[in-house]
Amino acid sequence: MTHFDLAIIGTGSGNSLVTPDFDGKRVAIIESGTFGGTCLNVGCIPTKMYVYAADVANTVTHAARYGVDATLDGVRWTDIRDRVFGRIDPISAGGKEYRTNGPNTTTFLGHATFTGPRRLRITADHEVNGVEITADQIVIATGARPTVPVAVTDSGVPFHTSDTVMRLDELPKRLVILGSGFIAAEFAHVFSALGSRVTVVARSNALLRQLDTEISARFTVVAQEQWDVRLNTEVTKVSGNRNGHQNRHENGHENGDDSEVRLDFADGSYAVGDVLLVATGRVPNTADLGLDVAGVATHEDGGVTVDAHGRTNINGVWALGDVSSAHQLKHVANHEARVVAHNLAHPDDLRSFDHRNVPSAVFTSPQIAGVGLTEEQLKAQGRSYVTKSQEYGDTAYGWAMEDTTGVCKVIADPATGELLGAHLMGYQASNLIQPLIQGMSFGQTVADLARGQYWIHPALSEVVENALLGLELAPISLELGPH
Repeated sequence: MTHFDLAIIGTGSGNSLVTPDFDGKRVAIIESGTFGGTCLNVGCIPTKMYVYAADVANTVTHAARYGVDATLDGVRWTDIRDRVFGRIDPISAGGKEYRTNGPNTTTFLGHATFTGPRRLRITADHEVNGVEITADQIVIATGARPTVPVAVTDSGVPFHTSDTVMRLDELPKRLVILGSGFIAAEFAHVFSALGSRVTVVARSNALLRQLDTEISARFTVVAQEQWDVRLNTEVTKVSGNRNGHQNRHENGHENGDDSEVRLDFADGSYAVGDVLLVATGRVPNTADLGLDVAGVATHEDGGVTVDAHGRTNINGVWALGDVSSAHQLKHVANHEARVVAHNLAHPDDLRSFDHRNVPSAVFTSPQIAGVGLTEEQLKAQGRSYVTKSQEYGDTAYGWAMEDTTGVCKVIADPATGELLGAHLMGYQASNLIQPLIQGMSFGQTVADLARGQYWIHPALSEVVENALLGLELAPISLELGPH
């Protein structure tokens, strides 16, 4: 049995734990799937490369509003796909090669299972016994995986998740998306902009309900203008061609056409499509890890329970990222990896996670970004607040864009001027929100943000400035120049 100083399960953000502090020590890297984790292979990076292509297509198809006559002559789906994965796959392979043959690390390709508090059995595909290792410290960084409703899996009908849909061989004419969250919204934009007819099926009465209610409601209206959106919809049956896309024209189907899939709903309506994308959420990837054998505590959703330093309840066992964090976001996982990397090497100087002011963005059409508290959360807390929603179209750059839907909403404490939350929907929302994130993170007041710096005129950032100036705060001077 081989002993290591450190064993890391998962090669997403966990891969960055091998810092110079571990030079000369023995580190085990364990991966049961594709090397590099969710963000690199099936998440943030490939999806945004698709989103950018979709944004370019949308620019062409909507050019007429500016007096520019243009047509989208075609979309080469396989070229788009191969551009994405022609870059990503070599990075994944290179990371695997480096960890396999590089200094200090031994790579195990297989599934890790705890057989004791700091003992692991690693089993590759088709192996029965595998190998066992021990380690002074173990980090669980196995990420999360898509969830699929039983009605879909039991139907036997082919379906895709975000893990697989980007590698389709052809662009579907009709895509049905089951789900109403971040993943559903982003892929609805991608596929519709590139030419698919998209149907979005939501159980709730709005899309992106985890957002501030005003933003969610505004986005739902915009989405309904782009896609076939079915709200308050309960799926009662999933049926279609069980034999796969290649046999679509060779088999009869109960829905009377050549669709791959049909979703029947409780109200008697239905939706049909050539491809079904299931985007109903993600859960921590802890199945079959043997956490109960090791005594590692978990939450109800299966996520690993950690303290502010990344420690589990078992000495020497840590966790980070989607497997343990309330925030399934790559920038949070990276932050937690930096903290844990320090703590692994400096047990007498522990650092803590900082989960204040965690921002997020949805790269759909239009973009959405948010940070801090929502209006609904503040109401639930019984806290005093004021809000201002500033339309993009009320700024000079918004006029130039003919923007009719973009909005910047800011929320503040009326007595102190503390910025409590910011929620944007519109062009480049993920970038425009950054000064608000910075202001909240460094304790700047609304007055400091609004008048303590120059705002370039007529840049789109004026929508943020005007939102801040529009907050009705207790009498304080906003005429503060730089000082």
